[in-house]
Amino acid sequence: MRIVLGVGGGIAAYKVASLLRLFTEAGHKVTVVPTEAATRFVGVATWEALSGNPVSNSVFDDVEKVNHVRLGHEADLIVVAPATADLLAKAATGQAGDLLTNTLLMAHGPVLFAPAMHTEMWRHAATQANVETLRSRGVTVLEPASGRLTGADSGPGRLPEPEAIFAAAMALAGATVEGEAKAQPATHASLAGRTITISAGGTREALDPVRFLGNRSSGKQGVALAAAALAAGATVRFLAAHMDVEPPAGVELVHVESALELREAALKAAADSDVVIMAAAVADFRPAEVSDTKIKKVDGEDAPVVRLIRNPDILHELVERRNAGGGHQLIVGFAAETGDAQGDVLEHAAAKLKRKGCDLLVVNQVGIGRVFGQDDNSVVILSGHGAEPQSSAGSKADVAAAVIDRVGAELTRVFPAV
Repeated sequence: MRIVLGVGGGIAAYKVASLLRLFTEAGHKVTVVPTEAATRFVGVATWEALSGNPVSNSVFDDVEKVNHVRLGHEADLIVVAPATADLLAKAATGQAGDLLTNTLLMAHGPVLFAPAMHTEMWRHAATQANVETLRSRGVTVLEPASGRLTGADSGPGRLPEPEAIFAAAMALAGATVEGEAKAQPATHASLAGRTITISAGGTREALDPVRFLGNRSSGKQGVALAAAALAAGATVRFLAAHMDVEPPAGVELVHVESALELREAALKAAADSDVVIMAAAVADFRPAEVSDTKIKKVDGEDAPVVRLIRNPDILHELVERRNAGGGHQLIVGFAAETGDAQGDVLEHAAAKLKRKGCDLLVVNQVGIGRVFGQDDNSVVILSGHGAEPQSSAGSKADVAAAVIDRVGAELTRVFPAV
């Protein structure tokens, strides 16, 4: 894949050298285009050595190659990191004062910005307006990370870690993280200007300070859904229960532990979301009593009996609140089902869809070595509005693209006024 890596003039430019290495080690051909200010933080020699290609930031170098047109035309992906407030403003207003801004105007493929700046600059109304403008045009602008900034201050504005930017870039371009040539089918849904809340992972219900009741969910499908939604231009709120994988870059991240914590976070995040996708594996039950100290084995005594109580039905409550408020919000549930003597997977799923009242229910059959923790998935999407079931199978990125495409279609068809 041919990648143009634009580098903005911020202190975080030094971290982009690691991002460049990730791209090249994955087998991609990278042309680095730094701004003039960026070369004051990291010199041209570094970018040339790491990329193996000549580096320029002037439209007057190699004029015979017409670089200011050619680079944008030929790039399969453009990544800008760090995307400073100045660069975001120039991109949003269509300025073309150097090779990087010219390349952005000529882009034929996907574009990803990884912002980095001081918290006040990121939160300033002008910067937020520029970000909104870029996202409305289908450009992916990641959310900056939070933490220690250049000085003594802390807050949102840190450049996401190179590994997180790399993963987001690969998801956007439809490539695997190993850099293989085969492409995942990227979503064609346009969700620019939409806010999507996605839950992922498995909740843990405490027994004592050491033990808990949990499940086998890895969070992989939820992360893939977030990547597909970001690629479609959405703002993503990501509610992360326990996961075996890192949360995706570019989301508004909320960590939760238990079903009760997830309920609180979901109700809050969903209040002004256009779409809610409840992909987390939520415990149906929790221990009635939680010990303040570790429960110990005592010789001569029977093992303790754990009494369980029901957890709230978060998905059903979200639907009830949506309906009570007369809101136009799309709600998508996930159902991990097994067949039994009372019915097969789809029969149980159809009954669940009716009980929950959500708009779509994504159903998969689970079991030991199936779905949980795996890289592949096979689902059936059931509709609460009478549409025919839709099947999707393949990698979890494939399934995520299918779900997000369906979400975009449902928003247009069912809730055109959102």
